[in-house]
Amino acid sequence: MTTTPTAEQIAVVENRARNVAEMFFARVTGSPNREAYRYPDKNEVWQSLTWAQTGERVTNIAAGLVSLGIQPEERVAIASGTRIEWILADLAINAAGAATTTVYPTTMGEEVAYILADSDSRIVFAEDDDQVAKLRARHSELPSVSKVVVFDGTADGDWVMGFSELEELGKAYLAEHPTVVEDRVAATTPQHLATLIYTSGTTGRPKGVRLLHDAWTYEGASVAAGGFLSEDDLQFLWLPMAHSFGKVLLTTQLQIGFATAIDGRVPKIVENLAIVKPTFMGAAPRIFEKAYGRIVGMTEAEGGVKLKIFKWAEKVGLERSRLVRAGKPVPKALDVKFKIADKLVFSKVRDRFGGRVRFFISGAAALSTDIAEWFHAAGVLILEGYGLTETSAGAFVNQPDNFKLGSVGLAFPTSEVKIAADGEVLIRGPHVMEGYHNLDEESASSKDADGWLATGDIGEIDADGFLRITDRKKDLFKTSGGKYVAPSHVEGIFKGVCSLASQMVVHGADRNFCSALITLDPDAVAEWAAGHDMAGKSYTEVVRSAKMEKVIQTNVAELNAKLNPWETIKKFKILDRDLTIESGELTPSMKVKRRVVEDNNKELLDGFYA
Repeated sequence: MTTTPTAEQIAVVENRARNVAEMFFARVTGSPNREAYRYPDKNEVWQSLTWAQTGERVTNIAAGLVSLGIQPEERVAIASGTRIEWILADLAINAAGAATTTVYPTTMGEEVAYILADSDSRIVFAEDDDQVAKLRARHSELPSVSKVVVFDGTADGDWVMGFSELEELGKAYLAEHPTVVEDRVAATTPQHLATLIYTSGTTGRPKGVRLLHDAWTYEGASVAAGGFLSEDDLQFLWLPMAHSFGKVLLTTQLQIGFATAIDGRVPKIVENLAIVKPTFMGAAPRIFEKAYGRIVGMTEAEGGVKLKIFKWAEKVGLERSRLVRAGKPVPKALDVKFKIADKLVFSKVRDRFGGRVRFFISGAAALSTDIAEWFHAAGVLILEGYGLTETSAGAFVNQPDNFKLGSVGLAFPTSEVKIAADGEVLIRGPHVMEGYHNLDEESASSKDADGWLATGDIGEIDADGFLRITDRKKDLFKTSGGKYVAPSHVEGIFKGVCSLASQMVVHGADRNFCSALITLDPDAVAEWAAGHDMAGKSYTEVVRSAKMEKVIQTNVAELNAKLNPWETIKKFKILDRDLTIESGELTPSMKVKRRVVEDNNKELLDGFYA
């Protein structure tokens, strides 16, 4: 089916820029003196750049890349966390007519070398000396890398040069070739390669997803066409820019012109929200799960009257939220109660996010409907969206004035979606990848001759065009009794039930019942321990305690009450550590590598069924 966009939305999408660099320089020309970016310096003092200042720096860096020999569509990699230099480098790469290869800073040296070699990257922007060290250790495997440009590290006068040195090189090159960047931008067509993003994947080697300029300009124009953001908004951006979710927020900014505050340090998110006071932010569900767990955990630890007020406010907020979302009137008595609940409880929840947030956008993984509903009750709207790296991140999104909790919203304007006979979601549109780099067979198996991309997700579309994703096709399993189970559905419900939860991995393929591995959030565990006479004890001691076992048993029982009999969790184990990216059990975008977790705990899982 095709979701019917308005004439105005179609006009925005069809009149989009030819390429990302054109999009950027149009913004520089259109609002030169408005704030573009703000970022913390080495002294933690927030600095600001206007669009004109950003345009000058990007032009210099782009000219620097050209002076180093970069040709159109050649790859330039960025191995760094999210910071202002990442943005400047990425924009400059596209302004030079080249394509960005993204590398997570947490990627191990062997995999970094594979990505750089497979992409044939010629220059690498590296965040610091740690990232440079990975490259030096694999120098012999990287014959195509002619230069490394370090953001915040040590230049050696040879293979490694400083970021400011590249800018100066560009200035000098522009003095002799003043139109070089303009010429490169003009020569870049919508079908030129813009970005090569390597999917972290839950299995196997990463695959390079080839995303064209037309995909990104379409993404930015499509979000803008929704009309729910303006140049007066302020975004806080912490998402890893090596992930497509972060990149789509960047091109949306170029289309609309709002300012963005940037700091990719995850432990600083809460502190930064209080300082920046953004009007919106994109985030993975884990951020909302942690915030929910912390708020509930702190209140339960305090107990007494505060806990009673909190529980009363929750009940009032949920009752009002359900009426509002159903389009029904809110009785006066309930409205009065809500105003009291808002003053005593919910306003403090919003203050944790800076007090000005109009909405959050959640993506990269499934968001628990219960958690989304809890936040809506508190006056915090979380708009869930959906897409893949293969669709340049965005393919569906809810909107502030048109949303359904539990769904991922409506399809982007002019794109198409249909459900295959087996329930798989198929997508076609300008945002769909060109294919996988150097993998023709895999490209052909994912995207057919008519341009339909097989997403690998199972879903359903309601009468209003809203899509609900029920699970990953490859994660669905059948019990020995012949019943199908969607594990992510069960796991999502559990996260809404258990405020201590970090992860749940449901297991049961070809077994006679379902079991689960559970990990708890370290911050929430510490908070809980302090209120249960276990302050100061180690994480392992706390999660292995009889008290904690009893709490989680109660949560699992509550979960089971919401499930079909064949989905219920008969046995579970709380692991004595959380899953991490470093252990290889999570992808850099915080998705669970289900097979890795199951393999690491094979003996334990087998024991459930002995």
